[in-house]
Amino acid sequence: MNHQSRLQMLSDFLKSQRAKILPQTVGLPEGTRRRTPGLRREEVAQLAGVSTTWYTWLEQGRDIKVSASVLDNVAAALQLTVDERKYLYALALEGGAGANPWQEEEAQISPALQRILQELQHCPTIISDRRCHIVGWNQAASHVFLDFTRIPPEERNMIRLLFTRKEFKSLAVNWEHFVKGFLSIFRAYYGQYVEDGWYVRFLEEMKEAHPGFHQLWNQSQVSSAPEVVIEFRHAKAGKMLFHLTSLQVQGSADLRCSIYTPAPESSTEFKLRKLMNLKAAGTGEPNEL
Repeated sequence: MNHQSRLQMLSDFLKSQRAKILPQTVGLPEGTRRRTPGLRREEVAQLAGVSTTWYTWLEQGRDIKVSASVLDNVAAALQLTVDERKYLYALALEGGAGANPWQEEEAQISPALQRILQELQHCPTIISDRRCHIVGWNQAASHVFLDFTRIPPEERNMIRLLFTRKEFKSLAVNWEHFVKGFLSIFRAYYGQYVEDGWYVRFLEEMKEAHPGFHQLWNQSQVSSAPEVVIEFRHAKAGKMLFHLTSLQVQGSADLRCSIYTPAPESSTEFKLRKLMNLKAAGTGEPNEL
């Protein structure tokens, strides 16, 4: 990411976070002449103990001197989470993880991780890399989502598939909520690899190709491992409830394991077993929603 792009992302992030905070939640009067939701710039500056001019310049993406201690105050004023703080520091301070040569190579799934995929027979599981490219999955995932083998490897990006494949839009009951969960993970990666220009190019591509992407991106949070309950309306199995758990895979490759565990109080696992048994018996096909 070039210097100007990083500052623009910082500007967008600060504005979106400021808009989420209600004045009364931080002990400020609500007032009657607020043209936009959330706090005013001068109010954030007051809470952070900095001048209004300095904070305004920071939010405008100007190239100014920033220290970690002052960013701590800004983060506290904006009530940022741990992941959001990391994202703020990555954008506001010089430096970043960068893109090492190994990170440009195709991710390899170890035999041990492949075994884990196989053992999670009735928990749809997807392995993705730091750019949200899908590099591995199990049979359960093929039945609930779609048969990823039918998608060319270069097109197996989870963020892109959420916007381009009708299967995902018809599957998730609350599609926007589903998308925001993945975008929050993507933001966390973005902050970690802030110097990798691929992220800027990908975001611009998505904004240009999908009109609704920009708004969802601005509304998304920053979370390295969100845990959520997701409701699907499967074309063949009907209502299915899953608990999504996202785990980082330790090792040189920055991989993520997203596990969809059937909700214990539901009939989801029974329905998934039935789908998979039909396929095994040769009486059904992988999920074509």
